[in-house]
This record gives sequence, C-alpha cells and structure tokens, in this order.
Amino acid sequence: MPKKKWTVLPPPDKEALEQLSLELNTVKNPYFLQLLLSRGIKNFNEAKAFMLPEMQSIHDPFLMKDMDKAVARLGQALENGEKILIYGDYDVDGTTSVALVYGYLLEVLGADCDYYIPDRYTEGYGVSQAGVEFAKDNGYSLIISLDCGIKAHERVAWCNQQGIDFIVCDHHLPDDELPEAIAVLDPKRKDCQYPFKELTGCGVGFKLLQAFIEANFLEPEPLWDKIDLLACSIAADMVPITGENRIFTYFGLEKLGKNALPGIAYLLQTAGKTAPIQVTDIVFSISPVINAAGRMDHAHGAVKLLLAADMLEASQLAEAVLKQNQSRKEVEKEIVQQALEIFHKDSFLPTAFSTVLFHPSWHKGVVGIVASKIQEHYYRPTIILTESNGQLVGSARSVKGFDIHAALESCADLLIQFGGHTHAAGLHLHPENLAAFISRFDELVKKGLSENPPPAELLIDLEIPLSALNLAFHDKLLIRLSPFGPGNMIPLFLSKQLFQTAPPTILKEAHLKLFVQDRPENPTMEVIAFNLRADFYEGLMDAYLNQKPISLVYHVEVNEFRGNRKLQLRALDMA
Repeated sequence: MPKKKWTVLPPPDKEALEQLSLELNTVKNPYFLQLLLSRGIKNFNEAKAFMLPEMQSIHDPFLMKDMDKAVARLGQALENGEKILIYGDYDVDGTTSVALVYGYLLEVLGADCDYYIPDRYTEGYGVSQAGVEFAKDNGYSLIISLDCGIKAHERVAWCNQQGIDFIVCDHHLPDDELPEAIAVLDPKRKDCQYPFKELTGCGVGFKLLQAFIEANFLEPEPLWDKIDLLACSIAADMVPITGENRIFTYFGLEKLGKNALPGIAYLLQTAGKTAPIQVTDIVFSISPVINAAGRMDHAHGAVKLLLAADMLEASQLAEAVLKQNQSRKEVEKEIVQQALEIFHKDSFLPTAFSTVLFHPSWHKGVVGIVASKIQEHYYRPTIILTESNGQLVGSARSVKGFDIHAALESCADLLIQFGGHTHAAGLHLHPENLAAFISRFDELVKKGLSENPPPAELLIDLEIPLSALNLAFHDKLLIRLSPFGPGNMIPLFLSKQLFQTAPPTILKEAHLKLFVQDRPENPTMEVIAFNLRADFYEGLMDAYLNQKPISLVYHVEVNEFRGNRKLQLRALDMA
C-alpha cells in the first residue's frame, strides 16, 4: 500500500499540445511538452521567458508603496553622513538580508553603518527594545529593518520619540494598522500595488537598493554581484520560485556555481558541491549551517561568514558555525524522538485533529525544525513549544488547505504575540493559557479541515514509461525547467508494471536500493528509496520472489561517481 494519496494531473488538451509543439519547433518530446503545459506555458514567448530568464524582466522597484520615501530618506542619510543601523532577523533570510544591504552600503556607498541581529533567546524575534536602545545609545539616526518590523508598532513609535527614523523592509503579513515609520516596504500591504507579492525579506532589501541605484544613476553590477545571497534567502524561506523569485534564483544559482561569495563558496566546498548548483544544495548544505549560528548561539557568526572577504577568512569563520550545525543535528534528533514518545503516551493527541506538544527543556533554536518533522510524520497542523523567560514560545507548521496564521489570529486573546505565513508561524503565550489554546486550536483545525484531515498527497505530473527516460531527457530537457522549488516543484513521475531484476537491498538500515525494468528487453533502472525500508522492504521482497509488478512514484536525477554519470530514480512512494 502506498504511504500517500496519489493524484495524477489530468493530461493537457491535445490541441494545446500540438500548438506548443509547432511553436517550439525543435522540441517534440510529448512528455516534456506536457510538463510545460502543466506549468501554464502555452507558447514560444512564455517558454522562452520561463527557460531563459532575463534580468531586465524584474519589476520597477518604485511600484512598491513608500519606495520613493525610503530612497529619499536613505539618500538624505548618506548625504549628511548619518549613522545607519541595519537591523535583521537571525534566520537565513534575515542574515542574508543584512549581508546584502550592509555590505552594499558599506563597500559601494561608503556609508557610516553597522548591523544588529537580536539574540534569539534574550530578545526573541523581531525588533527588540534592546535593539532600538542600542541605536539610541550609539547615535544612529536611521534604522533599516530587514525581514522584520512590519508589526513593530511600539518600537517604531519609541524611535520616533527619540528622533530616530525607521524604514521597514519586510515580507510578512501586516496588521490592519502599519507602524508609523518613514517608509514601510512590504509587497503584502493591502495598499501596495507591487505586482509580485512573494519576495523574501532579502528580496525587499534588494528592491530598495535597486531603487536607490536607479534614482542616482549608479551602476547595477555591484548589487547583482551579491545575488547569490538573494538566491539563498529564496531557497531557505521556501517562497514560491515563480515570477521575480525565479529570475533571482536562476542568476543566483549561476553565480553560486561560478563565483560565489567566499563564505558561501566555502560551505559549498565543504559539502562537496560543484556546479551546477541546485536549490536543494542551498536547502541542505548552506541554509542549515547559516541557521545553526542563530539557533545554537548568535547569528552574528553567520553574518560575518557571509561578509568574509576571502576564502581564508571564510574558513576561519566557518569552523564555528559548522560545529554549531553538528550540535544542532544532535539536539534536533533527540527532541524529535522525545516528541514522538510524548505523542504516543498522550490520551488526547491520537484522536485530535492537530498536534501541540510542549516540553520546558526543549531547545528554542530547533523547535521550528522539529515542528516540520512532526508535521511530516502525522500530516496535520503542528505546534512545538518550549519555555523561555517564563513564556511558552514555539513554531507552527500547517498542511495543505489550512491557514495556520489565520488560526492563530482567532486565538490572539490567548497569545502574547504571533506572526508568520499561511503555512508557518511563530507564537508566544503564557503557560496558564496553554490548555485553553490547545482546545481552541484543535477546534479551529477540525472546523477548517471540515473534520476530514486531508491525507498526505503526492501531486504527480504525469505517468511515463521507463523507456522514455535517459540522460538526454534529463540533461537537454528536464533541467531546463529548473530552478525547482515551491510553485515549480521538480517533476514527479509515475511508472507502473515494473519488475525487480534483483532483490531489494537495505542501505544504512533505513534506506532501500532497487533495480527495475518495464520490459525484459529494456535497460534496468536503479532506484533509491530514502527512509522507506520500514514501510516497503517486506512487500518488495515478496514482489521480487513472486515476480509481482510494482508501481513507483519518483523524481529523476543523475548519479555521478568518478566521472561516470547514470540516470537514477529517487522513489517517494510505491505500491
């Protein structure tokens, strides 16, 4: 039995398929054309824009509400030699934002500036009182917040009283009322007409610098030279890789492969990653290390690494964050195991519609990762909480079809603060409100999912015979759909009536390797199935011994070893 529900996209209209084939002329592969159509690409111009992004296609930054005010105030500060404080969050989006904006202002414009990252444990998320007092005590007259600030009403008001101006660069959902800052740059503002709403915090900072460059007739190359930072923020924050984000990621990955900034280049080198760099390389080899600095100690270490001038400095700075990442892995593994044990011992959770777990000793820095893993395990809205400074603090992760940010809004009277997106959020509450919160949140989930929690679903692009897959299909066609990520996921294929040509092999206790073919005369294909041994080993062995066919849902990838390249299937589910 498959672990998840399989949903195959309906085949495209035959006329649309024929028309696209005519327009592209040299591309006749029906499976590739079907992949294009499923992504809304119907003609030559759309295909060209999708597969060959151009820098000049990004939007006019002055379409963003308050951009003119932000550029004017930044220009005034630079002209008058004012001290500027760049304030950023402690995650990847925040630290890359700071490295981008601070680095550009200092290196290119010679600004009198510094940066401030709040301590996750003593200050928490967002603009802190300690942060704005630091600005006052050190004579800063302008603060630019990045990846935070959209809900910093009290802190911005305090700054106004102290004569400190504030520019907010954020991408989170705002309240009905905005902070009374000089400028509030956020494409999600209700009154903002900016065409693309899914920028990261680093993306908003990039647009501010783009606007300043255009307004002052400066060369854009020094900004584009930092686009690998922006690509890292997009991959790490899991925003849709569509529209402008696709352009930024496309060129950011290109730069990562050719001439990455030293700090990122060192992390890629340490992980053994070489060009072409993929979004998954950022997600699994760069983001966890950068995040670990803020999770396990202080994010200043990550910013310093991102600002490293050369590989020698990068190697020295990376040593600490790499150790922090190893510590993070160990702590995360222990907490996930504890969370699963608490779930199974609880009398309420097995029949609940949501999962809310709390332990006072859990490490605050990894509750978001743990929430994601527990959500994946049970596939329902999940909140993981720990205790910090007398409050319960934690992270929330949702499932398809449930707006977890809206649910937290409905619990606002029980919370100290919260913020985030539709699928992920953070929250603080008083310990005495926990029981009432768990009850109300579960009712909201029950109602929001119509009392029928959706099964974990695999959205399959198309059913395809194994004989249609080869290295040319991957290298000349499939790769042209990249970069992959939310909004343009790596294609997922289904193949049926496959027979194993050898018994399944267990790898490192939890994984499987298979060899399959659809016809005796066709080549055998290697299949890797991570973390699926417990679910499928016995069934696969029975299918092999009795020559029963199996079905696979998988991604296509290339396995390269000692210069030899071969196609490999990465199975996500099977039956």
